[in-house]
Amino acid sequence: MKREYFPQDLKDLIMPSPSGKYFYRCLKCKSEFDIGQLLYVCPECKNVLLIYDKEWERLKKIPGNKWREIFDYRSMLNILALKGIYRFHELLGSVLPLDAIIYLGEGHTPIVESNSRLRDWVGRRFYFKNDGQNPSASFKDRGMASAFSYLNYLMKKNNWKQVLAVCASTGDTSASAALYASYFSNGIKSAVLLPKGKVTPQQLGQPLGSGAIVIELPGVFDHCMKVVEYLSDHYPVALMNSKNSWRILGQESYSYEIAQQFDYDTEDLVVVVPIGNAGNITAVLNGFIKLYELEIIKTLPTIVGVQSEHANPVFLYYLEPNPQKRVFRPVTVKPSVAQAAMIGNPVSMPRVIELVEKYRELFGNSEGFMVVEVTEQEIMDSMIIANRNGHIACTQGGECLAGFKKLVDAGKIGKEKIGVLDATAHALKFSVFQDKYFNDSFEPEYGIRPKKNLKNSPVTLSLPSTIAQPQQGKELSPDELKLFVAEAAKKIAEILELEG
Repeated sequence: MKREYFPQDLKDLIMPSPSGKYFYRCLKCKSEFDIGQLLYVCPECKNVLLIYDKEWERLKKIPGNKWREIFDYRSMLNILALKGIYRFHELLGSVLPLDAIIYLGEGHTPIVESNSRLRDWVGRRFYFKNDGQNPSASFKDRGMASAFSYLNYLMKKNNWKQVLAVCASTGDTSASAALYASYFSNGIKSAVLLPKGKVTPQQLGQPLGSGAIVIELPGVFDHCMKVVEYLSDHYPVALMNSKNSWRILGQESYSYEIAQQFDYDTEDLVVVVPIGNAGNITAVLNGFIKLYELEIIKTLPTIVGVQSEHANPVFLYYLEPNPQKRVFRPVTVKPSVAQAAMIGNPVSMPRVIELVEKYRELFGNSEGFMVVEVTEQEIMDSMIIANRNGHIACTQGGECLAGFKKLVDAGKIGKEKIGVLDATAHALKFSVFQDKYFNDSFEPEYGIRPKKNLKNSPVTLSLPSTIAQPQQGKELSPDELKLFVAEAAKKIAEILELEG
């Protein structure tokens, strides 16, 4: 839709110009730093940072209902820079000019409501938000669009000729970082560090296909992250993990899309997100806080974080109800099918602690944010059940479904509530775990025993040797083909219990 068709009072607001004054703030010592440099931790105390806007109050001059109109009309524009997450430009990247924005088709991921059978199994209405329909098939593209757009802006501003983008990953981050880096014709190369044997073949193939340098390390993600942190401290590289505050900023778009998809009525929503490195839950919290402060939404939704019992440091932290007595302790992870969440020492934990207290205060009670723990068995069963009912949920999506159902069963989700579950990646990325489930081949440490009614496997059709059968390079005669088709159809009809 062209701008000239928009209402007169919106025409000047639809096209955003660079505005605001962004800065990094340390969550521990509260020191502030200019965004003109690439910073990942506080130079003073080495704690993580968040990005704030010194001129945030200017956005409150536009009433909430007007912001809703701006975002809704902007989504109809055919301007690539505003087609994705940056249709919410003022909320997550207002300092960036439009010509710096990298758009590969991220954002706009659909919400798909559960069918009646799945709804009845859970006991509540709910939707999956399919972030696996992003370009690299995971939610990571939201943060990468932000981080690489900002990097593109800095390169142009400072006339940088060559930058190496690095990240540690359990699979999805590396796929996304490599994809966005490959889009640059010149100037950016990517290297990714993966824990050897802890990434599915599909996820390993993605950064390789995008031309990234892929380095496999012994250990788990936490070990890869330590190496990447050391590299960013001692070498001129651009860190693309969620320690990069621009990643968090871009992932806030998940909250903005949910609000828009429900016509900004979020009162009865329960937004369920898996917790791994805690970047996504940080972004979701901060995104809804911004919407609430600008009165774009009138009430905050309930936020639920989910962790596997094999990687549960955030769950254990919030078991203590008294904030003054809580002590965060990293955990040693065990193998988990929710590989993206298999992290024992989340980088963004200080951000979570900061934002959860603010969120609960604005919400009015502690039930505005909850953390639930689920078993590996529950994760796999839920993923299989979801995908047998029309969804494309990954294991993290199964984790969300298991957590939502557990809270419903415990009476902690009211009957009027509607779930919005994060399917962070496409099911095909984790097909190896589906195969293990169907073949009953999980290693003992997972503790998963397939349920007979959920298993599935192909049926090999066996015909008598007297029937000529198709072979590579050998054609059947017309009579042989006719007999083959008739016999094969007869056998298949028996398998399917069909009556002629």
